[in-house]
Amino acid sequence: MEFAKFEAVSIRNHPDLNERWVQDRIADDPSILGLGDIVLKDRERIQPRAGRLDLLLQDAESSRRYEVEIQLGTTDESHIIRTIEYWDIERKRYPQYEHTAVIVAEDITSRFLNVISLFNGMIPLIAIQMKALRAGNQIGLVFTTVVDQLVLGLVGEDEEGQEPTDRAYWEARGSKKTVAMADQLLEIAKAHDPTLGLKYNKFYIGLAKDGQPCNFIVLRPKKGFIRFEPRLKNSPETQERLEAAGLDVMDYDSRWGRYRIRLQPGQVETNRDILKEVIAEAYAASGQE
Repeated sequence: MEFAKFEAVSIRNHPDLNERWVQDRIADDPSILGLGDIVLKDRERIQPRAGRLDLLLQDAESSRRYEVEIQLGTTDESHIIRTIEYWDIERKRYPQYEHTAVIVAEDITSRFLNVISLFNGMIPLIAIQMKALRAGNQIGLVFTTVVDQLVLGLVGEDEEGQEPTDRAYWEARGSKKTVAMADQLLEIAKAHDPTLGLKYNKFYIGLAKDGQPCNFIVLRPKKGFIRFEPRLKNSPETQERLEAAGLDVMDYDSRWGRYRIRLQPGQVETNRDILKEVIAEAYAASGQE
């Protein structure tokens, strides 16, 4: 492994780099901020009588939203106020979501770090310091969280369903193999209702009957596996039965009443019997019969 010497670069003073360039890099891959599995919801979002929000991001597996304000150079009062103002506007307009204010700056001074920390006692706020590093003709960005957020609650998954996508979106976000596993699980579910189909939403793949959500199971394809989430009452008996069958049970989502089960490619067929049982129980519990 070769050692590379990196040179710190000021984006604010660089002749070719600017805030738009930073926005583009984050929009291309929001995960570089270090906030987890997040997706771009909007950019340059117009705020009533208050300018434009640089980036609106959303957690891929919940309805947590991040209002992101980018500042080149050192933090100042106006950008901190603007960050909080945009956060406040968005949370009032869309109270069904959990909102977190995020300020990204090249230099967060100790003075403003203290101010931000005080705000964070009442406002869910994240401060991220951004550094541009150059090696030869290549420039990269490093993001370091210096003030972390306060965790709030989640909202209903029905809000996620308002943002439809398509199969290609999920094949890019997950993989063709894991989306094909969704087809296999759908075929098992169709034994109870042949009219069921997959409904591709931005944050999960659900089921639909006559165009309406019918989510007794939801599916979340990843690159190397699919997360299978049947809606079932939590019980030690069910937990033991799933684990005894060899299923990789991640945890139980008590908020939405779902088991979260990781399935690798090939495991739908090898675990078909227990999956048929689980899907049948989830279908019956949904009152669709």
